[in-house]
Amino acid sequence: MTEKNMIVGVSGGLYTVETPKGEVFARSRGVFRNQGIKPVSGDFVQLLYEENSEAVITDVLDRKNVLIRPPLANLDMILLVAASCEPAPNLQILDKLTAIFESKGIETVFVFTKTDKADAERYSELYGGIGYKTFLVNNLNGEGTDEVINFVAGKTAALIGNTGVGKSSLMNYIAPASQHRTCEISKKLGRGKHTTREVRFYRLENGAYVADTPGFSTVEVSRYGNIPSSELIGCFREFSGYTDGCKFKDCSHIKEESCSLRHAVSEGKIALSRYESYCRLYEEALKAENTY
Repeated sequence: MTEKNMIVGVSGGLYTVETPKGEVFARSRGVFRNQGIKPVSGDFVQLLYEENSEAVITDVLDRKNVLIRPPLANLDMILLVAASCEPAPNLQILDKLTAIFESKGIETVFVFTKTDKADAERYSELYGGIGYKTFLVNNLNGEGTDEVINFVAGKTAALIGNTGVGKSSLMNYIAPASQHRTCEISKKLGRGKHTTREVRFYRLENGAYVADTPGFSTVEVSRYGNIPSSELIGCFREFSGYTDGCKFKDCSHIKEESCSLRHAVSEGKIALSRYESYCRLYEEALKAENTY
């Protein structure tokens, strides 16, 4: 039986690998570079111990999913972190990330932080009404974090969110051993400073593996991935059931007449913010496709 060796951290070309016998540091073979493969945190790998006892990664096992940025593999869920204020949630960014994770088959869970400063119920109701699990967390006293910890039990998850939303503070509650440094929000820029530079998983007592990730800005979010325009509609789960009645089979649901999806939006059955995000992402996808 093959040992379960999981990369839990990467730093300076050196990999921290959790093995049945404990953590070891390993390097990867140059052959991966020639094959266009780069081991990332979350990968399960095979190790070879050389005569000097140095561990070498000889193979990366099949992945069930992978993100290019942040570099992560084999995720069960994403904890998409957004602050109730400072900075206020950017719904278009949240919707784009949610669509990307949907396209990769990764469960998205919303965690709204800083509830000690502002109410986040409207955001929780928006995404909870679509069918996403949502949590509300108080960054000052940690209220709500126990529910998050219980939910991720036995799963592999990553905290992803905009810069300054309190991911590192949340991580301190979830995995105290991570000892992340927190930063104050830059009032001038309206965003926080990066407090996480590397991606590393921490194992919780309940068997979960949770990783913090570097924050991103509005511009950088596009580097998380793109979705073909023809597949985008399937990444908005609440749109299902509202597209069968369209007059045209190839309806883009943007400007066509007799579009059942647009009719559902006008009737309030679909949130306008979600539909507007779809339209913007569709146009971005078309522009990218026409570039090639």
